[in-house]
Amino acid sequence: MIVYKRSLSIILLCIVTATSQAQDWPNLKRYQNENAALTSPKLDEHRIVFMGNSITEGWGKKHPEFFMNNAYINRGIGGQTTPQMLLRFRQDVIDLNPVAVVILAGTNDIAENTGPSTIKMIINNVISMAELAKANNIKVVLCSVLPAFEFPWRQGLEPAGKVVRLNALIKKYANDHDIVYVDYFTPMANSSNGLKDELGDDGIHPNINGYLIMEPLIEEGIRKSLENK
Repeated sequence: MIVYKRSLSIILLCIVTATSQAQDWPNLKRYQNENAALTSPKLDEHRIVFMGNSITEGWGKKHPEFFMNNAYINRGIGGQTTPQMLLRFRQDVIDLNPVAVVILAGTNDIAENTGPSTIKMIINNVISMAELAKANNIKVVLCSVLPAFEFPWRQGLEPAGKVVRLNALIKKYANDHDIVYVDYFTPMANSSNGLKDELGDDGIHPNINGYLIMEPLIEEGIRKSLENK
C-alpha cells in the first residue's frame, strides 16, 4: 500500500508538472520577477540582453562575474527552442530597453526538444527575433550555434552537419542585413565538428574554459554592433 501511494504521488506530480509547463509553454514566468525589478537603464548604460538556452543560462552560473561586471542581462532558459524564445522575446528583451541583444539559439531545435524542426523553421524564428529587435531600435548580435556531435539526451539525430548548415544561414542573414555575426563554432569545434573535449563535459555545454573562449569573441561582437550606425 505504501509503495502504491508513493507511485501514485509521483504520477500526480508528473501530471501537475506537465500541465504547468503546457500552460506556460514559453516559460514566461521564469524571469517575470527579475524583469519587474529592473529599473530603466541609466543614460550612460549600455544594457545588453543575452537571449538563449541552457548554454546562455549556464554561462551566468559558471562565470557570473562576466555578467555582474558588465551591463549584461542573462535571459537564457535551459532546454528552450527558438519558437519558445520568440514568444518571450518581447517581455524578456524588448521591454527591458537594451541597446543590443545577443541571440544564441538553435541547438535544442535540432535536438527536437519541442518536436521535429527543420533548418528553415529555425532560421525563420531567429530572423523574426532579429526583426523584432531592429524594429525597436535594438542592435542585434547573432551567434553561431556551438558544435554538437551527439545529444546525450536524444541520440541518433546526427546534429553535426545540421549545425553547420544552420550556422551558414545565420551568417548569410547577418551579412545580408548588416548584423554582427559571432563565430563560436570555429574555435570550439574538433575534427568531427563536435565540441572539443577540453571545452565541455558532455559534448554540448561549455565548461569555464569554453566560456572563456566565447567571452572575448562576444565582447568584440558587441563593440562592433554598438559602433554600427
